[in-house]
Amino acid sequence: MSLVDFEIWLNHFEHHAQHPRCDPHGLSDLLRPDERRLIASSIGTFQLGEQSEGRTLLRAAQRFAHGHRIPALVRIVELFIGEEQRHAALLRAFMEDHHIALKRTDWTNWVFRLVRRLAGLELYLYILISAELIGIVYYRALEAATDCQRLMVLCRGLVSDELAHVGFESQLLLALRAGRAAPVRALMRLAHRAFIAGTAGVVWLTHRSVLRQGGYGARSFVRVCLSRYAFYLEPVNVMLASTSGSNCGHWNSKSRGGKAAARGVR
Repeated sequence: MSLVDFEIWLNHFEHHAQHPRCDPHGLSDLLRPDERRLIASSIGTFQLGEQSEGRTLLRAAQRFAHGHRIPALVRIVELFIGEEQRHAALLRAFMEDHHIALKRTDWTNWVFRLVRRLAGLELYLYILISAELIGIVYYRALEAATDCQRLMVLCRGLVSDELAHVGFESQLLLALRAGRAAPVRALMRLAHRAFIAGTAGVVWLTHRSVLRQGGYGARSFVRVCLSRYAFYLEPVNVMLASTSGSNCGHWNSKSRGGKAAARGVR
């Protein structure tokens, strides 16, 4: 990944910070009682997952940026965390307007946060991108499961932002992975695919009512999550700008993830 890529992502996140998403005026906000019962617990869990303060991620980014001379990375991560917190605020506002109780804790969210605290930047990114890839599929199912226009538009906005997040994270992970020997890369791909599949299975079990209403069975949900992983993180070709002496500030990546990331930047 070249230095200019970091500048592009910085511009992207700064633009979104200056023009934050909000609920459009004039949309129907009718949520039927049966819809409310269907989504209440599920949307509460995802709202809780969006509102992390991100201190562990920011510290890991600061260490990595200092060691690899990528000062823009810290600001990108700060803006990324702020965008995730705005997602949480939008979901919270919707829940409060419809008298859906906020969650203070959930065991799946607790497990994710515990693992992230033990991780360096690369492992943290693998966990984060897994959650966001699955979240994209979930929010699309949630959109399909309701007739509430406000919630449908909210889901579309969250998916749009998450696609850009995944584009950035996949570029960074592919560049990190490219510096390793081929057998190590293969093992990492297998481990991450297994993690994605296992996590998607847990999400299916804990959110199956919404996912079924959105058109997913257990197998199709896991299959779609894995296909999204393959699109972003199983590249056609990933190479370093220089085969000797290049550092993380001068990466070049040619991959499906990189092309998707370029489409995600607006």
